[in-house]
Amino acid sequence: MHAWPASEVPALPGKGRDLRIHDTATGGPLTLDPGPVARIYVCGITPYDATHMGHAATYNAFDLVQRVWLDTKRQVHYVQNVTDVDDPLLERAIRDGHDWTALAERETALFREDMTALRMLPPQHYIGAVEAIPGIVPLVERLRDAGAAYELEGDVYFSVESDPHFGEVSHLDAEAMRLLSAERGGDPERPGKKNPLDPMLWMAAREGEPSWDGASLGQGRPGWHIECVAIALDHLGMGFDVQGGGSDLVFPHHEMGASHAHALTGEHPFAKAYVHAGMVALDGEKMSKSKGNLVFVSTLRREGVDPAAIRLALLAHHYRADWEWTDDVLREAVERLGRWRAAVSRPDGPSADALVDEIREALADDLDAPAALAAVDRWAESQNAGGGTDEGAPGLVSRAVDALLGVAL
Repeated sequence: MHAWPASEVPALPGKGRDLRIHDTATGGPLTLDPGPVARIYVCGITPYDATHMGHAATYNAFDLVQRVWLDTKRQVHYVQNVTDVDDPLLERAIRDGHDWTALAERETALFREDMTALRMLPPQHYIGAVEAIPGIVPLVERLRDAGAAYELEGDVYFSVESDPHFGEVSHLDAEAMRLLSAERGGDPERPGKKNPLDPMLWMAAREGEPSWDGASLGQGRPGWHIECVAIALDHLGMGFDVQGGGSDLVFPHHEMGASHAHALTGEHPFAKAYVHAGMVALDGEKMSKSKGNLVFVSTLRREGVDPAAIRLALLAHHYRADWEWTDDVLREAVERLGRWRAAVSRPDGPSADALVDEIREALADDLDAPAALAAVDRWAESQNAGGGTDEGAPGLVSRAVDALLGVAL
């Protein structure tokens, strides 16, 4: 599966700061010190309805992570998956009378278009769950043969008790885990499971649903969590720098994925940092496909909204915060974009060296994009008031905003 084209990232003078970021597993800040190549895995979409503002906010956060690392003169090895076979996708295809593969391909193509328009840097490896199945099957067999998994009526489940580190990502109690498992694709009430929280690794073929040859597992398809683990281990290995996604993935997805990897390799941790973006609401409720309260990037683009303004609307909120999309949020972003473009269109202006340092410091401090925007606002206000004679300043501001914030002026 191919990703989307990369926009050029301008080079800036000097060097950026190492990223200090909030780690869900420890509950506090962690200064990341990757080697020459920083490794990041971000969970991708289930392509039955893409791309709403919640998606955009999440991928914007991890785009900033990449940009901070690139500014430190590191390379970035970024991997993202597509859950291109899953119950919600199959249910939507049946509801709308579409072939599920055609639906997945159409929505994935739209997602690529949206990511391109928003100038999100693409992953080096963009992997669909279906194409990963040949690598998933041996992992499930290994877990089963090692006693970390068991069969139940043809399905194969992972035993959470096989991982002594289970629970160290989310730090939830058993009851909270059970409730979230039931809400987010698990089946804690199924009779015969060793532990209600045990997640499915391989689902035996169901009538009318797609299935693949699972060798000794029989016909079926993989569970959700093992897909990401197989892709991450294949392309990044254990102990990569950042596992990312929305805060709704902390449990069960990232908790279970970490346990799968620990049981498979005997190593810990799966990722050095678990980083999660907040949820975006509309009309007082979290944007959700099931609720239908969605604002789509593609709809805004068709209505003529500049993608740079959409990106500024995302950047106006700290990535970990839960926030609400409103018409005012977009209006303010459009106005800010106009002020910034007017400021950099002049032939000279106030020196921008200190501004570049401010943006770097803000982003290195747990991706504080609102503080970075405020710094650019101050420079633009001074510039639009007519102060400054540095001929290189407008160009430097334009390059810095592009390189570090992903906004083309």
